[in-house]
Amino acid sequence: MDLAFLHPLYEQPGPWASVYVDTSRHAEDTAHQLELTARAMGRELARQGADEATCRAVEEAVEELRHVPEPHGRVLFARSGTVVLDPLLARPPQGGSRAVWAPLPRVAPLLDLAGEDPVAIVSYVDRRGADFELRSSLGREDAGTVVGLEWPIHRTAGADWSERHFQLKVENTWEHNAAEIADALSVCQEETDADLLILVGEERERREVRERLPKRLHDRVAEAVHGTGSRLLDEDVERIRAEHVHQRVEAELDRFRAARTPDGEGRSGAVEGVSALVEAAREHRLEELLIRPDGADAHREVWIGEDADQLAVRRTELKTLGERRSWPARADDALLRSAVCQDATALSLDPAAPAGEDVPTGGLGAVLRWR
Repeated sequence: MDLAFLHPLYEQPGPWASVYVDTSRHAEDTAHQLELTARAMGRELARQGADEATCRAVEEAVEELRHVPEPHGRVLFARSGTVVLDPLLARPPQGGSRAVWAPLPRVAPLLDLAGEDPVAIVSYVDRRGADFELRSSLGREDAGTVVGLEWPIHRTAGADWSERHFQLKVENTWEHNAAEIADALSVCQEETDADLLILVGEERERREVRERLPKRLHDRVAEAVHGTGSRLLDEDVERIRAEHVHQRVEAELDRFRAARTPDGEGRSGAVEGVSALVEAAREHRLEELLIRPDGADAHREVWIGEDADQLAVRRTELKTLGERRSWPARADDALLRSAVCQDATALSLDPAAPAGEDVPTGGLGAVLRWR
């Protein structure tokens, strides 16, 4: 997950309100339920010590969600009476809406709720052209249409010269249209930065378009088993998107495992465990954080200062480093603050991934910029 959009959260000091709002329930009384949620979130923040202005800003922002239907939810990050950031969620927060008042924004859940959400271009292909549709967990939207040559399209069963000549024209028309679709699909991918291209249609038509796509896109292409109009097509698309996420996690885990192996001088390109990660963060060596949501170390307490590289396992360490003010914080959120400020990325490991030596010890690890 690219963390650049979180920069505004670390340009101002805390404490912060982090409110995850579940909007996945759609019914006649949804507006009323959001009003109740708004008041409940405000009360919970007040109970945890939040200032009145921030509680009020959060309540108003939650109530405003009545006017903008969200398929899953939204998270609000607020301080000093202002909602600073409110990204959409790709799936509902587990356990419903919740609010936290803490020295740092509670951003770690975003890795699961908004992080790996591949955008797919679903291309409905036939001999005359194609319709493109963008798909993500937030829904679908039209992404354009390609209209190819319309004549001749259908082949004949004859065998004389004129009919064979007509069949050749049909083949040329198919090839022309497949090339037009492939070119348009390539442009659409560049414009949308889509992670996946899913081809829907007859097997031959899918194959001809796939063969004409540029090589840079070959590893992004998948084909849906069921065609247009099938009630199972949506399941195909979601299965392909889920497989893409799984493959991405496995690839990054493989990179972590390879980097963890010491070189000839005994240096590793990856670290795990809170102490090693804190040291790497202080030295600005984080390239990619790996966080297992249910890992034992994710909620361990560390100590932070005002700057992103001021963090330590023990409070006394910060005093040694010359930091006069310090606060306790969750390890995952503290490390994510450092990752954001170092322009590093982060990835949530599927909780269903095998435990043991295959994943970072304690659920926290990182690939480093240098050994």
